[in-house]
Amino acid sequence: MSITYKDAAGIEGMRVAGRLAAEVLDYLTPHIKPGVTTREIDRLAAECMKQQGSVSATLGYQPAGYPPYPASLCTSVNHVVCHGIPNDKPLKKGDIVNVDVTVIKDGWFGDTSRMFMVGEVSIAARRLVNVTFEAMWHGIMRVKPGVHLGDIGYAIQKFAESHGFSVVREFCGHGIGRNFHEEPQVLHYGKPGTLDELKPGMTFTIEPMINAGRRDVKEFGNDGWTIVTKDHSLSAQWEHTVLVTETGYEVMTLSPGCPPPPPFVNA
Repeated sequence: MSITYKDAAGIEGMRVAGRLAAEVLDYLTPHIKPGVTTREIDRLAAECMKQQGSVSATLGYQPAGYPPYPASLCTSVNHVVCHGIPNDKPLKKGDIVNVDVTVIKDGWFGDTSRMFMVGEVSIAARRLVNVTFEAMWHGIMRVKPGVHLGDIGYAIQKFAESHGFSVVREFCGHGIGRNFHEEPQVLHYGKPGTLDELKPGMTFTIEPMINAGRRDVKEFGNDGWTIVTKDHSLSAQWEHTVLVTETGYEVMTLSPGCPPPPPFVNA
């Protein structure tokens, strides 16, 4: 599959889908607290999507070699790196959880995820969540025509590792549009000036997975989806979908409840 470049109509379709995905996370935010189960979070998300007129891209999603994904979103708690399946275990005070939402609206896909801190969390957990958020934005800020994907990965890796954290290699961002996963792959590590050159009309996700300990990961259990840190250390992830514009970037997954960019972005 080659990289697809969106025209004005495609960009507008992506804006709508991205905003709706972010608004699902807005809807969920007040419910993510001690005692709620991730299955209940999933149910609420499905309810929100129904009200929007969007549908979940993950429910029943089945890439080659995987079982069908059984939920409307992913909930990755503590040492779960990604693709955590909602279940009946209540969240407890001190947990951190990534909620990853992808919706389809009028054939266009919108993909975003946020970290949530459940009640009071440890200083170490809060630091990991905040550094991961800032790492994502360091990657986003590199986006403009003529830059290479390796520049994005390098910016994220350099920032995360400067804080003593490690970057997961096995999973990456991806092109997105009328398909959930398109070219290019967007690595969250790398060398400046390498990989594909960015051009206007490209849309892709930037979604670094950052571990407090070593970067190694493994499959957990036999559900075919859940990925955890090998050393059981905490992991965090944030995700936005971005558009390469003529002069820079546009974040397509913003909403009223979205955490604002770090101060250094506007500076």
